[in-house]
Amino acid sequence: MSERHRIDAWLKLVCLYKHRNQATEACRGGHVKINGVRVKPAAAVRQGDVIEFLAADVYRRVVVQGLPETQTSKELARTMYLDETPKQERVIMPPRLRERGSGRPTKRDRREIDRLKR
Repeated sequence: MSERHRIDAWLKLVCLYKHRNQATEACRGGHVKINGVRVKPAAAVRQGDVIEFLAADVYRRVVVQGLPETQTSKELARTMYLDETPKQERVIMPPRLRERGSGRPTKRDRREIDRLKR
């Protein structure tokens, strides 16, 4: 294994981002930190580094355990980091009630209803 990995490539190889481009954009947007310091996409990752990032508005904190050379299975990729993400409470909003007889919900209304169900 090589001693140096790019942060965007590592995030992709361990399946924390689906595409490398998404990881690159997260780094450019300042959403990725290594050991508490915001980094660029080409920043080096080493074993023991603490990586904090936002993925889909969800805060994650992981510790690097391994550096894969190539794309591996998800089961093996999950062994390359230790997840230290703190438990976050999920905010549940009460469903917005529609007035009876107000007609069929619009597309926007249906999307809001679906979002609240998740």
